[in-house]
Amino acid sequence: MEKSFAVHILTNKSNKVLYTGVTNDLIRRVYEHKEKNVPGFTQKDNVNKLVWYEVYEQAGPAIEREKTIKAGSRRKKVELINALNPDWQDLYDALAKG
Repeated sequence: MEKSFAVHILTNKSNKVLYTGVTNDLIRRVYEHKEKNVPGFTQKDNVNKLVWYEVYEQAGPAIEREKTIKAGSRRKKVELINALNPDWQDLYDALAKG
């Protein structure tokens, strides 16, 4: 299986908090957030709903994309989410089922 890297945006139940991250295993990483195995910001604010992601073959472009998104405004993040997932549904279950 080829290695892939994913930039992702997670939110909480009320869609108030947005968290941007990058990982080499998106399913595992979102699961960790859902189980509150990640101490800190996401655990404190119950950030556990996957609402947007992009997959890359190499780490470098994924990390650069994460930095660009993090540097952007909330409005830009909302636009990304709305373009892929206008209802802000949790994408985790469909992703995990493959």
